[in-house]
Amino acid sequence: MIFGRVKPLDAILATAEKKSLHRSLGAFQLTMLGVGAVIGTGIFVLTAEAAQKAGPGMMISFIIAGVVCAVAALCYAEMASMVPVSGSAYTYSYAVMGELLAWMVGWALILEYAVAAGAVSVGWSGYMIGIIENAFHIDVPSALVLGPYDGGIINLPAMFIAGLVTWLLVIGTKESATVNAVLVLIKITALTLFVVLALPVMKMENFEPFAPLGMAGISAAAASIFFAYVGFDAVSTAAEETKNPQRNMPIGLIGSLGICTIFYILVAAGVIGSVGAQPISDAAGNAYAAGSLELSKACAALGDNAVVCSKEALAWTLRNIGWTQIGNLVGLAATIALPSVILMMMFGQTRIFFVMSRDGLLPQMFSKIHPRFHTPHVITIITGVFVALFAAFFPVGKLADISNSGTLFAFAMVSIAVMVLRRTDAGRARPFRTPAVNIVAPISIAGCVYLFWSLSVDTKLMFVGWAAVGLVVYFLYSRSRSHVGRGSVEVHETDADAPPPPVPPVPEL
Repeated sequence: MIFGRVKPLDAILATAEKKSLHRSLGAFQLTMLGVGAVIGTGIFVLTAEAAQKAGPGMMISFIIAGVVCAVAALCYAEMASMVPVSGSAYTYSYAVMGELLAWMVGWALILEYAVAAGAVSVGWSGYMIGIIENAFHIDVPSALVLGPYDGGIINLPAMFIAGLVTWLLVIGTKESATVNAVLVLIKITALTLFVVLALPVMKMENFEPFAPLGMAGISAAAASIFFAYVGFDAVSTAAEETKNPQRNMPIGLIGSLGICTIFYILVAAGVIGSVGAQPISDAAGNAYAAGSLELSKACAALGDNAVVCSKEALAWTLRNIGWTQIGNLVGLAATIALPSVILMMMFGQTRIFFVMSRDGLLPQMFSKIHPRFHTPHVITIITGVFVALFAAFFPVGKLADISNSGTLFAFAMVSIAVMVLRRTDAGRARPFRTPAVNIVAPISIAGCVYLFWSLSVDTKLMFVGWAAVGLVVYFLYSRSRSHVGRGSVEVHETDADAPPPPVPPVPEL
C-alpha cells in the first residue's frame, strides 16, 4: 500500500545521531539565518508586483500572507523540534504520511527553492542595472537585461549571478560568520533607512482608493507577497546543525518571521504613502496583469513613471521623494545582499535532493561528492543550470508565484503532519507544542489553500502539470528503488557525505 511506506521517526532520529552534523547553531544564529533567508527579493522587488494587483490594499495582503505564514511556522516549529534532521517538510512528511506524499512534497520543494532562486536572481538584476543606470548614467540595452515578458530578450545579469552562486557552491566557498552577519545587517539597515525617510512624507490621499481591484486583488497580491516570507523554513533544514533544537528551532522560526513582518508592513506603508501605488489600467479601466507584456508596454509609454513599473521599487521610491543618492545606496545594499539569498535557496535545493537521494528516491549520482571540493557538485550544477534558465526568461512575479505554489503545498502537508502525529504518536515528547493545534493547523491548511487558489490560472495549471510529472517519475523510477520499499529504513551515511552548511555559526552576542 503506497501510503503504508512510512519511515519511522525513531529510524530517522537514529540515522541522524549516527551521521549527525556538528551541532553549533543557537537561537541567535538561527534567527539571523532566518532573517537573512527571508528578507530578499520579496520586499525589495515584489512590492511593485503587489501594487499592480491590489494598490494600497497590499497592506492587507502583507497581513494575510504573514498570518498564514505565522500559523504554518507554529506547525513547523513543533515538527522541527521533534525531528531535528535535514530535509524539512520532505522528512516530516516521510515520517508521518508515507513515501508517496513525502515524494510529492520533495518534488514541490523543487519549485520552492530552485524557482525562488531564479526569482531572486531576477530581482538582483533589477537593482544592479538600476545602480549602473542611475549612479553612472549608463544606458544599458533593455533587450539584454529583461526577459521576453518584460519587453526584452534575455536577462543576462540574472543568468550571471545564478552561475556565480552555482560556482561558489561547487567549489565549497562558504560565507564566513562575519560576512553573513554583515549581509543581514546591510539589508536591515537599508530597510530601516527607507522607512525613516519615506514615512514622514506620507500623504493620506495616496491611500485612496484603498482597494481599487477589490478583495480579489488583495487576495491575488497576498498569494504573490507570500514569497516575501518564504525562507523561514530554510531554518528547519539546519536542524541537524542546531544546539538544543527543541528550544532553539521554534525561537529561530518565529523570531525571524516576527522581525520580517514588522519591516514589511512599515516598508509597504512608506511606498504607498510617499509615491502612491495605484495599478495601471487600460482605457476601459481594467488593470493590466502584473508581469505581462501589456503592462510593460504601458509602462514604457508612461516613461516608467510609476512604482508598479519599477524593477527596484524601494530605490525608485527614494529617488522620487528627493533622496537620489540614498536611493542608490539602498539599491547597492540590495545588490550586495541578495546573492546570499540565492545561495541559501540553491543550497536548500541541493540539501533536499541530497536527502531524497540517500533515501533511494533519486539516483545516487545526485549525492555524489566532488573528490576535491567535497560538495555535491553534480546536483549543484544541474540546479544551477535550471535556475539560470528560469532567471533568463521569466519575470520575477511569475517565478515568485510558481515558487509559492510548491511552497504552499509543502506547508499544508506539514500542518497535516502535525495533526496526524498528535493522534498516531501522542506519547512522543514534544518540547514545543503548537498551541491549540486543532485550531492553528486547520487555519494553516485553509490559509495555504486560499492563497494557492488566489494564484493565477496559469500558475495553478503549471503546478498540476509539475505534480503529474512527479508522479510519473515516482512510479517509473523512485518507488522500485526506495530504501524503505526494499525494507531498509536506516541509511548509512558518513559525515563526509553530507554537503557543508552554507553559513557557519554566527558568534553569540
